[in-house]
Amino acid sequence: MPLTEQWTNARLFRLLWPLIIEQLLNVTIGIADTVMVSTVGEAAVSGVALVDAINILLVIAFGALSTGGSVVVSQYIGRKDLKSASRASKQLLYVIFGISLIIMVFTLLSYRLLLKVIYGDIAPEVRGAGETYFWICALGYPFLAIYNAGSSLFRSMGNSRVTMLVALLVNGLNIGGNALLIFGFKMGVAGAAISTLVSRVIAAVVLSTLLYRARPISLTGITTISVDMVMIRRILHIGIPSGLESSMFQIGKLLVSRLVSTFGTPSIAANAITSSIGSFVYMPGQGFGMAILTIVGQCVGAGDYRGAKVYTKKLLFVAYGVLIFSNLLLFLCMEPLVSCFSLSTEAHELTKRFYRSIASPLPLPGPSVLPCPMPYGPQEMYGTA
Repeated sequence: MPLTEQWTNARLFRLLWPLIIEQLLNVTIGIADTVMVSTVGEAAVSGVALVDAINILLVIAFGALSTGGSVVVSQYIGRKDLKSASRASKQLLYVIFGISLIIMVFTLLSYRLLLKVIYGDIAPEVRGAGETYFWICALGYPFLAIYNAGSSLFRSMGNSRVTMLVALLVNGLNIGGNALLIFGFKMGVAGAAISTLVSRVIAAVVLSTLLYRARPISLTGITTISVDMVMIRRILHIGIPSGLESSMFQIGKLLVSRLVSTFGTPSIAANAITSSIGSFVYMPGQGFGMAILTIVGQCVGAGDYRGAKVYTKKLLFVAYGVLIFSNLLLFLCMEPLVSCFSLSTEAHELTKRFYRSIASPLPLPGPSVLPCPMPYGPQEMYGTA
């Protein structure tokens, strides 16, 4: 049966709504840290925000590598080659864990230098908050990478509900941990960082356990490491270009943050909150992009190119409506949203001004939906003539 008949509107909806909620929840972790740390002061908010911009860049990089793996796995599933799908899943987990370990060690050795190189001379209290938040969060990079890879693999199987539920768990743990450590033990920025670290560790463990029991792919024997360079090259062939493409926008935001950091603590805080709110509004587009990855990957794997085109057009059309609605809703709720952050009057007004200057009344979903990596064709994927 061709996939054009299998992907009914009801099945599309079951795949899509958990993806959108999951992406919103992923952004909520950073927003929760910012909101709850804002009670400590604007220097704390600014320090957390500067590091979060770097962390988001790494999340994008891990997500891009995971995307490379999910595209390969989706196509093997579409081709009904479950043995190869399982082998590709293991190679993805090996490579992303190895890369994340290298990044973690590098960050722990040079986090002070990285902050100075990226942001230059900033206020001592902002720098101190940023350094504390940075090194604690860096300890969680391998777990964040495993979480991203596991989520991508579940999505490649068409099961987005599991990743949404784990994202709910992560947010509940993070918010509860923030309340305990920031307000209860008065740990400030360190409390927010520890809460984020613990929630990511637990999320990675839970998702790995569920993935080990998942079907149709099998991770049996994953602890006996066997490197398949051919499969890794296929994953990186998609993941590296996707990572570079996706990272360009975030690198631009880092450069803007460096410029804004010269304007003082209120401007840093306002820019950070504007970025968080803006990310929350546009995250549904990422959910549509991930749905397209799963569907198009399976369609191409099954040789159903017509279905790949039909579903891409349909999801892009729906994405327009969702993003227009979310953007208009933000304009209506901007004042109460900004008021959630404990800001000075200057930073409060700057936040609203910043967002009005960058927001679009007609958001374009293309940049967040369509840059999903184009899957291999049968010849490149399987080496067939």
